[in-house]
Amino acid sequence: MRTITSNYLVDGRRLEALELEARRTSLPTIVMLHEGLGSISHWKDFPYQLAEETGAGIFVYSRYGHGASDAVEAPRPVSYMHHEAQVVLPNILRQAGIQRPVLLGHSDGASIAIIYAGTCPNSPAGLILEAPHVFVEDISVASIAQAREAYSETDLPQRLARHHANVESVFWGWNDIWLDPRFRAWNIESFLDPIRCPVLVLQGARDEYGTAKQVEAIQMKIPWTLAVILEDCRHAPHRDQREATLSAISRFLRTLPSFADSITDGEG
Repeated sequence: MRTITSNYLVDGRRLEALELEARRTSLPTIVMLHEGLGSISHWKDFPYQLAEETGAGIFVYSRYGHGASDAVEAPRPVSYMHHEAQVVLPNILRQAGIQRPVLLGHSDGASIAIIYAGTCPNSPAGLILEAPHVFVEDISVASIAQAREAYSETDLPQRLARHHANVESVFWGWNDIWLDPRFRAWNIESFLDPIRCPVLVLQGARDEYGTAKQVEAIQMKIPWTLAVILEDCRHAPHRDQREATLSAISRFLRTLPSFADSITDGEG
């Protein structure tokens, strides 16, 4: 498959991007939104496997401060995910010429996908949410506090440096705001109400950053949500249960009209 690396300018900041060309050009592009400490390279080979599995084009970028994108210059506000969803993501989709995407978000990326879909309900063709957060739980805060200790006492900085040009700003930008007392009131459940597209939630049964309460809250607002709880899986289904995750995503995508029509038409 053809791979295109590029940069986009949003808010005066350079964001790195990777595009994998579609085999089936009629399919919606899958736009991947990484976790709080993620980046393009942090996904490793998962975008390539997803492209091979689905035939869809893949678009993945590193948010401001992550990967090889420009470094964060100021502390993040409580509303940083809202800005990503309501300002940055629409801008980068417009620049990339992507309409009606399937948004695949992990952790913070899943929350950004929810805010975007709740703000622009006519835009996404579907949502795939890995370990989403719609409110803050005690388990989240406790694990993020443990991550702070690990950053000081283990080789975590060196491991993150494989995926980020500015490790300090990435880690502390994420860790500081999640542990800020003001962040305990963060809640995006109201953005679930306007969502009309199909939704798949993938949740690890042993997720150290969130519980099934997140899934229940989503299903309460969006009853047609398909939820898959993965055993022996922590916070990253695409890493801990790769085959099960790809299988669940493939089954879900086949329920979307544009994917189903393409398969019926025999493209590929």
